[in-house]
Formats: sequence, structure tokens, C-alpha cells
Amino acid sequence: MTSPPQLLTDPFLQLPTPTSVRVVWFTEFAGYRHLVSYGENLATTVCAKTTKLSRTREDQQSRVGSQTQDGQVYQHPVQRHIWRHEAEVTSLTPNKNLAYRVTSVREDGQSVSSNVYSLAPTPTPGTPLKILLTSDHQIKPMVAANLQKVVETIGQIDAVWFAGDLANIPDRASEWFDDNRGGAFFPCLQGRAKYEIDCNGTKTSYTGGQIIQHAPMFTCIGNHEVMGRFARKDSLNEEFNDTIPRTVALKLYGENFLKDNSFNTDTYEEIFTLPESPEGGKTYYAVSFGDVRLVVLYATNMWRYVNTDGGKQGKYGEPEVELDNPENWGYGQHIYEPIAKDSQQYNWLVQELNSPEFKQAKYKVVMLHHPPHTLGDNIVPAYTDPVQIIERDEDGNIKAVRYEYPKQADYIIRDLLPLLEAAQVQLVFFGHSHLWNRFCSPSGIHFLETSNVGNSYGAAYKDKKRKNLPPWQNQDYVAIGDPYGLEPVTPTIAPMLDENGQTIPYIASNEITVFSIFDTGTGTISSYRFDTRKPDAEVIKFDEFKLKE
Repeated sequence: MTSPPQLLTDPFLQLPTPTSVRVVWFTEFAGYRHLVSYGENLATTVCAKTTKLSRTREDQQSRVGSQTQDGQVYQHPVQRHIWRHEAEVTSLTPNKNLAYRVTSVREDGQSVSSNVYSLAPTPTPGTPLKILLTSDHQIKPMVAANLQKVVETIGQIDAVWFAGDLANIPDRASEWFDDNRGGAFFPCLQGRAKYEIDCNGTKTSYTGGQIIQHAPMFTCIGNHEVMGRFARKDSLNEEFNDTIPRTVALKLYGENFLKDNSFNTDTYEEIFTLPESPEGGKTYYAVSFGDVRLVVLYATNMWRYVNTDGGKQGKYGEPEVELDNPENWGYGQHIYEPIAKDSQQYNWLVQELNSPEFKQAKYKVVMLHHPPHTLGDNIVPAYTDPVQIIERDEDGNIKAVRYEYPKQADYIIRDLLPLLEAAQVQLVFFGHSHLWNRFCSPSGIHFLETSNVGNSYGAAYKDKKRKNLPPWQNQDYVAIGDPYGLEPVTPTIAPMLDENGQTIPYIASNEITVFSIFDTGTGTISSYRFDTRKPDAEVIKFDEFKLKE
């Protein structure tokens, strides 16, 4: 018996303007007709444009269909055929919500429709909004619980700001759509997840939250949106880790083969319709939404292992077995898109910070993936280009390759933050270290990292040192606290306590998940926590602060 046709995702909203919004959804069939019905009695229809994702695949590590262990179905990467449908709904009235539904018709004439949801164009200034701040989902264990509690606590969200690391391996299709563990990206954000958390033998199932069917999402690129050299390795995990700088790829492979032999964000850019800048396209941009001007930066680098055991490419060096093979080097934690002074992105940012749209906004917010200030591990080493040091013997043979990252050359601290201070940015929002902590600069910029969504890697605080320091002593690599001297802010309402009963200025937990909400009507940002070990526990608001207008 043939199963009825299904949509791969519910519809979700993208790229709102003052009079329009895009509706996007995915199927595993090309079909011959895809449309959005909207308005009173869903009487108005608009047809969608269909494209096919070019690089989505499954492999040995996928958890999809009947594959629950490595290699049961797939022994190497295999293309997965997925079609994307996008329709632009136009002639909308500001601040007026309309009902909508999508329908896809297969080649055999069978049709499938979504449930009915609501859409609206960009809200006008003065409209109070509740915006979810989130990041680093990466198909982690607590994401479904986190997003379910967002909806149960706050109700309908007006927008989502996502500070990078959406999936774990961006070309692995099931991580976006239907990972059989129940916590894929779209199901969690659409209330269709089925993720079980086992706590002392008691299993609780979480569905996530029905959020992006009604609320547009603005995202930025994290290191997990970037794939490495295409099809050079025999698994998607290895391909993801196989990135080298474009300058190196240019020398090794030439201009015509540059992208496939360095890194790419193709799947991320094919999935999402985002605002675009002339210089950066979807990778960095600015957008006005209600009272907010949101500036989104492409600030992330390749995450590497601390050591080179087992032939791994390292933060601080190359594996001994590859010293004579520069094409197999990792080149340290190289930066994907320049942001240093006088780079294209930097110059674009200078223009944006001087634009009328930015200057006239009530709230000025910058979103990026890499942390300017944090207690997390991932702020070390400094955000700068690795300085390569090659040691040779007396015959000129390579003995070792290592990398230094001078702290004084950190591009975010040295070049970016002075711009933001001068432009009176009120909030810098970021992720990457999988924890919650916040800081405030002497001039009043708030720095918020609210990425303890699925799991955490700890915080460097008091006697807890970072785990990613180099094997040599150097003051450029700070073991405890924020490397750039800001003190973390203790939560204002209900801080957590350490084992000695003392308050701590962070949450770094694999059982307690955190989300934050920006209420533009009051200018406040509130953070909430939920203990997944106690399914009946209440959601606790533990911190709140207000942005100056």
C-alpha cells in the first residue's frame, strides 16, 4: 500500500518587507504545482518557485530512516533529492495577520496541504514585539524541550534571531529535516519533533514549538554552516572538517576549483532566503524589524582540536604524519570571512553604522557567531589569522608546524568593537560556547551569549580552567575568565548556585536549558531556564536587563 504524500517540512516565513513576506517549504518530490493560499477563506493563491538542493546527502553517520547505527544503510555519502518551494505573498497590510496554507501536488496528481498558519509583513516602528534569541542547536539533546518551553511560556513569537550553528553537519539532510532521534532542526522549530529525554529511567518526550510557521527567522553563519572541500573525503563528518583557507586553495588548485577545494556555505544559502548586502549577499546583512535595526555579521572560524593525536588537524599545529603533505594541513583555526579593518566586510559595516536606517533605529543590535566576551572555551585562541611557524632541521626538512594567535591582534576586540562603541550599539548577541553568560562594557554595550540550548562544554570561572589551551605557556591564552577583562554579570533575578552555595554568573549545563526573549515594547531582555530532569518543573525567569533607547 502506497503511503500518502507528505511535506518534508511545514511552511516557514522568510524575508518580510513592509508589504510582503516569503513562504518556504520542502518536499522529497519535485511535483508539478506548489502554491500558497491565503487571506479570507484562503481565497487568494500564489504559485511557488521550485529549486532543488544541490549538496544535501546522507552518509554512514546519518540517523535517518532505518539507519540507527553507523553504516547500516549508507557506507559513503549519497545524494538525497530534496526540493525547495518559495512563494512571495504581496500586497500585505502592516501589522495585519492573514491566514495561510501551502499545498504541493505530486507528479501522480496526489496533493498534500499543511495546516493553516498566520503571516504578516515587517511590523512598523512602535509595534511591541517578542523576539526569541537562540543559537547552537546542532541537533543537541535539549533543543526540543527548550523550544517547547518557549511557546508554553511566552506564547506566539514575533521573530527568531539565530546566532549560528543551526545544524551540526550542514550537508547532512536528515539533521535539517528528519533525523530519526527526533530532534532535527525544522521539526524542533515547528512543533513536530519527537525527542525523548531519559532521566533516571523516566522518559519524557518533547515536540519543540510551533514558531517559524508564524514568525520570520534571521540567521547568521556559524562554523557549523560551513562545509569543507567537496567530496574529497568518504564521510560528511570528514568533509566538514576538511577546510583550508581560500588563499591556500588558490595556490594549490587555481581559481576555477577554488570553492570546492576550500569551503562553502551552499546548503545554508540554498535553504534560507535572507536579506542581502551588495558585498556579502546572505552572509552578512542588515535589516529593520519594528523598532530594531539588526546587523548580522559573518564572524566565525574553523574549529580545530587542541592536539593532533591520531593525525587530527590542530588549533596549534599539524600532525606529524602530514608534515610533508601541505595539501592535507588544516592551517589552524583560519577565519572564513575577513572582518579586520579595511576588509570588505569591515568597510560595509562602517557604511551601515552611518546609514539613516541604523542611526534612526530605537534599538541597535549586532548579531554574530563568535564571542567578543565569554567565559566559554571557544574565545581562546584569539580571533585572528593564525601565525604559522615552521621548524626545520639543518637539512631543511620540516620538524614541526605550529600556530600562534596573538591576543593583541584579535580582530573583534581591536577593530570591530571600537566601531560598535562609537555607533552606540546597545546589544551584541552571539553564541559558539554553548552556555549562558552576559557582560556590559563601560560604555553600556550589553553582550549576551544565550547558547546553552542543547548541551554545554563548561565555563572557565574561578578554579575551572579552559580545556583548549596550547601545550606551551603564553599570556595570549587566558585560562580563566573573559580574556579581555570584562567581569560577567550575575543574573538579576534568580542566579544559580555553585556547590558552595555561592551565586554564579553563568549557566553551563547538560540538564538545564536556557532561552532569552527580547521584548521591544519595554526594551527588556529576559532569560529563562528549565530543568529537563524535572519534567513538571516550572520555567524560571532568572535574569532581566533593559536596553537604553
